[in-house]
Amino acid sequence: MESAKYIWKNGNFLNWNDATTHVLTHALHYGTNVFEGIRAYKTSQGPAIFRAQEHFDRLLDSAKLIYMTVPYSTEDFLNATKELIIKNELDSCYIRPSCFFGYKEMGLNPSNNPVESIIAAWEWGTYLGEEGLQKGIRCKISSWTRIDSRIVPPHSKSAANYLNSGLAKQEALRCGYDEAILLNSNGLIAEGPGENLFLVKDGMLFSPPASDCALKGITAQTIIECADHLGIPFAYKSLIRDELLTADELFFTGTAAEVTPIREIDGVTIGTGKRGAITTELQSLFFDCVQGKQSINPDWLTIVKS
Repeated sequence: MESAKYIWKNGNFLNWNDATTHVLTHALHYGTNVFEGIRAYKTSQGPAIFRAQEHFDRLLDSAKLIYMTVPYSTEDFLNATKELIIKNELDSCYIRPSCFFGYKEMGLNPSNNPVESIIAAWEWGTYLGEEGLQKGIRCKISSWTRIDSRIVPPHSKSAANYLNSGLAKQEALRCGYDEAILLNSNGLIAEGPGENLFLVKDGMLFSPPASDCALKGITAQTIIECADHLGIPFAYKSLIRDELLTADELFFTGTAAEVTPIREIDGVTIGTGKRGAITTELQSLFFDCVQGKQSINPDWLTIVKS
């Protein structure tokens, strides 16, 4: 990965290589960490953070779900992030804020341990590849089942939850695919390892509801609003595997994945095997919005240099 000059940690800016933590940090052993993935895009007004408010609000919600009290507010995180982007001289970047239980006591109960907070920002291109954005990717239905609320809170972006995602991702790559699709414990479509999934059929857009263990994606919500702007009808719908294989179009959304078409699942070609017309239209509008070329909602972009 690319490095940058500074990382923000607990209110201070540290040199990239000095932003370290103790090897007995609680989160390192028990996964007691929450995080976000955020992007800032290059615009005509300088770098702009996309949907910053929603991301930092979700970070604090994730912390609440694992009984963590974070000593910073959304505004604190936003101001620190803006300053970090300026210090790192970035035009566009990926932003990773994280809060975790630090070093003090070992054992399952972290309540006496300090809560540490960090923000990193660095240059990072396309997660699933430029070719994937244009031509689509190949996916595998995972043998791993998506976690649900009987096990852990699936709507918390906690490190512990992402072991499930990581296993699905590794399995897909080992089998020669680009990405995985996870089913929930009822056999319904949930999401990708780090993405929400959308299906196009007969001109209508569908996506699994949160009740099917899909994360409440911020990029996904953006696409729903883009669809409304374009007059494309949308509905949340529980989906089965058959519906994916017979879809006209499929695509993933996420901060890292952005809007990535899916052209194949388990060797079955989806639609024409190419990026579809509705996917193309939504992808184009999405990139216009994040780059400040078009505005559906002026609150989506936070200009770094005001």
